Amino acid sequence: MNTKTESYITIATFIGFVITFYLVGYWLIFRMGQATPLMLSVGAATLATCLVRKKSLANLGWQWGNSKYQLHSYLIPLAITLIAYIIIWTFGGGEFYNAEFLADKKQSYNLADWNDASILVFHILLVAIINFLVSLPSILGEELGWRGLLVPELSKVTSFTGIALISGVLWSAFHWPLIIMGLYGNDETSLFFQLFFFTLFITATGTIMAYYRLKTGSVWTAVIYHGASNIFIQKVFTPITTTNANSSIYMDEFGIVLALVATLVALFYWKKGVTEFSATNKP
Repeated sequence: MNTKTESYITIATFIGFVITFYLVGYWLIFRMGQATPLMLSVGAATLATCLVRKKSLANLGWQWGNSKYQLHSYLIPLAITLIAYIIIWTFGGGEFYNAEFLADKKQSYNLADWNDASILVFHILLVAIINFLVSLPSILGEELGWRGLLVPELSKVTSFTGIALISGVLWSAFHWPLIIMGLYGNDETSLFFQLFFFTLFITATGTIMAYYRLKTGSVWTAVIYHGASNIFIQKVFTPITTTNANSSIYMDEFGIVLALVATLVALFYWKKGVTEFSATNKP
């Protein structure tokens, strides 16, 4: 059996296990009240795939690699989110800053005497370091599948364009049932609107992550990128933004601006990937 056929079978096996374990993880969401089981379901599918296909777990990208790429993977989602929200604040999609959110943080952090600026800085440092580190184990469970296993297997059977699109759309589709069922997203924009821009954002994000996974051979670039993106969008920029009637159109993972900014950055990495990982120049 040739290498491409082996990879096709591995990819199909992985997708089959993802669907199977997804159903278990989805059921556990309602029992535990958090998304961790769903994220870990991808890791479970990866382990099952490696067992069935007799693939070594050592090939999932455990090596750390060059630290500068890990730093890139932390700073790029920060830059994308910061640029997107500056655009949103500048053109009226929301306002900086949400005083009620900071007032709530003063109470929850038991720092009622601090001013808003101090609380904001403290909150950003806390979530950017502590929350980020705490989130990594569950994110690792998910990234072992999408970038640890799937991206390298796709690289054996398709171009970088195919890798970016297939891995990005599959990663997006993993979230679609949550959006359709109203467990993820918002109540202000249409379901089609949310699915379209969420998929655009996630596919763009996946393109950047796929580039660094292939560039470094390390799954940790994807883990760090995923964790940083979640933290800066969900814990920092979205909650510190005062919303208006139109904010849901523009902000968060389901709005226009973040998806478009991420796509522009992804186009840069897509071009790099097409050049660096062509059929005659694969690592």
